[in-house]
Amino acid sequence: MLVTVTKGVPGGDGRYFVPVTVSALACAVVLLVPRLHWPVAPLVVTAVTAWWGALAIPLLSVLVLDLAVARRLRAALACCAVAFGVNLVGFSPTRFLVDQAYVSMLVSWSFAIVIGLWFGNRRRLIQALAAERDHLRLEAQLREEAARVTERSRIAAEMHDVLAHRLSLIALHSGVLATRSDTLPAPVAERLGLLRTASTEALTDLREVLGALHEPNAPRTAVFAPALMDIRDLVDEARTAGQRVDLTTQGQPGQAPTTHRLAVYRIVQEALTNARKHADGAAVTVRVDYRTPATMVEITNTPGTAVAAPVDSGYGLIGLRERVTALGGHLNAGPSGAGAWRLAARIPHPATPAQNGTPE
Repeated sequence: MLVTVTKGVPGGDGRYFVPVTVSALACAVVLLVPRLHWPVAPLVVTAVTAWWGALAIPLLSVLVLDLAVARRLRAALACCAVAFGVNLVGFSPTRFLVDQAYVSMLVSWSFAIVIGLWFGNRRRLIQALAAERDHLRLEAQLREEAARVTERSRIAAEMHDVLAHRLSLIALHSGVLATRSDTLPAPVAERLGLLRTASTEALTDLREVLGALHEPNAPRTAVFAPALMDIRDLVDEARTAGQRVDLTTQGQPGQAPTTHRLAVYRIVQEALTNARKHADGAAVTVRVDYRTPATMVEITNTPGTAVAAPVDSGYGLIGLRERVTALGGHLNAGPSGAGAWRLAARIPHPATPAQNGTPE
């Protein structure tokens, strides 16, 4: 650009090569440091370069463009005004009041300002969209983590109630037998006392450990009910509410661990709730198999009418997946063709002592 500019100098003898070079370097410094806290810098560079008139139009156009991109419109207009003033008071060879220099200058700078504003707005729009995307991604991650924490808290509360119930029974029966210690051999009576003490201490420790996992502000509900409540009761409630539900079970609930029965209950409960929300009037099929080697549950529903779109939609499945994964199983949820939806889980039964190779 410098070669082109100097060739356009009247006389073509290169007398303006040094001033133009210095001007270009000054503009380059300003453009390379766009965050200068010295707002007078663009005006100084403009005043220096404007002295050489049309030679400075490309350089000043770049400067004005950069200022417009940064939304420094006042500074850009000030540079244009300074260029006018400085050039008009310069020597006659450098004045713009000849030929079409004015038109060229106005068109160049106006175009630079418009393009700079457009680029600047586009850049800020992209940055805002990127920030919004990051915010939504972070919010989704926080919601997912909250769903996992809630499910862990629910599991802890359920385990507390289930194990506390059984330990209480052990302590109760051992206490009843201890009242008849006079009719029992001394070693047996002593072991009964130790059993009752151990069960009572275990119950206290259980409440402290699992109680710490429960959220202090979470409402305490009758979480023990699902462990004893059969899924048939859950299906009957859904039918009473107007849902069309077909239930098929294989094996007996007692063949599966309590944790599996709790998971099955929660999965069926969530599936029926989602069917009511997103497929109202759809036919729901529930299949449960408690037999070894794994507890399996599958719920499918035909297409229906969506009656609600809650903000927390989908986070219940995250909690269920957390629960099933903690038990060593896996859970799948998604469309199964023709608008239907399928939710299925497989939870392997724990290995027995014989399967582990140890004597019972």
